[in-house]
Amino acid sequence: MTRQRHFLFLQGPHGPFFRQLARKLAATGSQVSRIGATFGDRIFWHRNLPYIGYDGTIDSWATYLKDYITANQITDIVLYGDSRPFHKIARAVANDLNITAHCFEEGYLRPYWITYERGGTNGNSPIMQMSVAQMQEMVSDHHADLPEIPVMWGAIWHHAFYGFLYHLCVALPIPRYRRYQPHRNIGVLKELYLYIRRLLVMPVHGLQRRIRTRRLLRSGSVYHLVLLQLSHDASLRSHSDLTSVGEFIRFTIAEFANGAPQHHLLAFKAHPFEDWREPLTREVRRAARANKVSDRVRFVPGGKLGPLLDAANSVVTVNSTASQQALWRALPVWVQGRSVFAKPEFVSQQPLRDFFANPDHPDWEAYHDYRLFLLETSQVGGGFYTQRGRAQTLRRLVDMMLSEHSPYEHVTLQPKISQKTN
Repeated sequence: MTRQRHFLFLQGPHGPFFRQLARKLAATGSQVSRIGATFGDRIFWHRNLPYIGYDGTIDSWATYLKDYITANQITDIVLYGDSRPFHKIARAVANDLNITAHCFEEGYLRPYWITYERGGTNGNSPIMQMSVAQMQEMVSDHHADLPEIPVMWGAIWHHAFYGFLYHLCVALPIPRYRRYQPHRNIGVLKELYLYIRRLLVMPVHGLQRRIRTRRLLRSGSVYHLVLLQLSHDASLRSHSDLTSVGEFIRFTIAEFANGAPQHHLLAFKAHPFEDWREPLTREVRRAARANKVSDRVRFVPGGKLGPLLDAANSVVTVNSTASQQALWRALPVWVQGRSVFAKPEFVSQQPLRDFFANPDHPDWEAYHDYRLFLLETSQVGGGFYTQRGRAQTLRRLVDMMLSEHSPYEHVTLQPKISQKTN
């Protein structure tokens, strides 16, 4: 008799995504439950599904989790953001106990997909151990058309609202969660303040970015586009050697000043969810002034990436997955950190100053195969933050999670198309 699956949910993306996913899994006959670390986790969980609030410390978490898994016959754990301290420990516990860790993250092919992997994401993804040649072999006989772009992947307003609501709940003085320590390096009240401020200034920043984007595009200048990441981005913190976005800004401007032709510009684009906990504008101005290139450096506070990429000469980043939109356009890309797309076939291996002078271009055919590999494996159409986006994601996701094979194993097991048609 097949053992009944029991999915244990930990922390998820802000909003009702994990609640809706749990209900879909429960409808298959699987058991579901959740351990929450904050009152926000409780609010975004279904009231009729098992839930327990964890009131211990990070030091006692591993022992508590092992005991809970054993006592409740847990077969799978489900989490979002594999680099959070609680989730790092949970992945290690799952590995020790030989149970499956289902890991979610924002889409590698942002903004129209989410990422679903097992064991880890980003720098902990199984892709990090795969070569492009191996990926090409896996999809060599898969000639299906690339999927349509999903609708309503997750509007910024939805994301910001759920983030505000979550941190408002976390800030409430609920005794059970008094020991909770956020995975970011600022307090909960400060985090809540940043969400409120971000919601209030969105219209102002929207006007600023439209004006600055238009000026840059109409200038007729050759420019290199720098994609900034959030200062608390797990990819930056866990999968690069940098300590801050400011450090990356200073390094990039110094290399630009020493390598780029005199008529080239350097344009920094803030992340669309930037909350300005680091003074990015001031960092850019200071570094540009120190390197005597103030008249050649621009700053755009977020906005749509497509138009900026369409006119860019190259792209520089730490390890932002938005770089994949540049690779799709066959633009040269330079990355400083570790990432699933940082393969030698795609990103330049040059020193940055040499890249600014004469950037290497990616192997676009190889990238096309890589993109097909992702879309047939770990990228699921839809999003976390809108109802339509969640509905589209959930249609595929439940069967993927119930499968005994991971997304990457599954593609190798599919019958060859040539064999199916003979």
